[in-house]
Amino acid sequence: MHRFQRACSAFAALAALLVCTAAAAAADVPGSKDHPLLTRFKGAVITHYQTRDFDEAVMPIKPIAEPDKVAATDLATAEGKITRIDYSVPGNKTALEVMRNYEQALAAAGFQTLFQCGGDRCGRGMGGYLANSEKVLPLGFNASFDPKNRYLAARRSNAQGDVSVLLWVAEDGANERTLVFEQVVEARPMATGQVSVLTAADLKKGIDSTGSVAIYGIQFDTAKADIKPESRPSLDEMAKLLAANPAMRVYIVGHTDNVGQLAGNLDLSQRRAEAVAKALAGMKIDPQRMVAKGVASLAPVAANTNDAGRARNRRVELVLQ
Repeated sequence: MHRFQRACSAFAALAALLVCTAAAAAADVPGSKDHPLLTRFKGAVITHYQTRDFDEAVMPIKPIAEPDKVAATDLATAEGKITRIDYSVPGNKTALEVMRNYEQALAAAGFQTLFQCGGDRCGRGMGGYLANSEKVLPLGFNASFDPKNRYLAARRSNAQGDVSVLLWVAEDGANERTLVFEQVVEARPMATGQVSVLTAADLKKGIDSTGSVAIYGIQFDTAKADIKPESRPSLDEMAKLLAANPAMRVYIVGHTDNVGQLAGNLDLSQRRAEAVAKALAGMKIDPQRMVAKGVASLAPVAANTNDAGRARNRRVELVLQ
């Protein structure tokens, strides 16, 4: 009798443990929540979550044949606050059923569809672009390349502002679930006045003090190495510094945050550093006095765990040779 009671007690404890473990496994990741404009599909759990206070996002608006040959006309872009959510819907829900529910919700909220597709109609490169280009799904987010996947890009414009939504719904039969990736971009003005242009005197003071100086006024579009026009005041001051100190030789060092792959960021930071050196050479600074180096995220000055830290890490530095 005692053995039976002990066995029952052990079974009950194990059952309770399994229930608690299952409940924990089904919990949303800490700090995550549904976007207020779009609730989750019933039963879905948030597995990954990311927000950006201000950034640029892209959405395919045409079928993608090759993930590495996407033209600008294949994409719609949006700037503002970005929320990216990865959901897992347990059970045997089809991608079509899940997407149809989202379509109804978006239509009821006044959204207009920019592009939608399913399976082969999305182009054989759609999944690869969404999952691997590092322009849509962040690293670590779930992806499945089932042929029944569904895709939708939609936008709403009203008195409250523009909102863009991207949805990628993918069946993951091996794990008996359906994956939903949701990206919401709320257009809003960027907080300005956070960066002032360092004068040539400021740059000289920094180099004399520490041997280097960080410059935040050199601006680039996301994942690009073309210097934006608003960078001219900072370039002018850099040129003034070098012109006034003809014996000065410097490294021009490009830095990025840690978003994306290290290899890609090393290449990007190198191209950005070279673009700055080329611009200064065009302002009559001897190219032999400058060496461009890209170090990606290998020398951070702040944690890359938040927007403020990532913004501090994205910079160009002048380093005395």
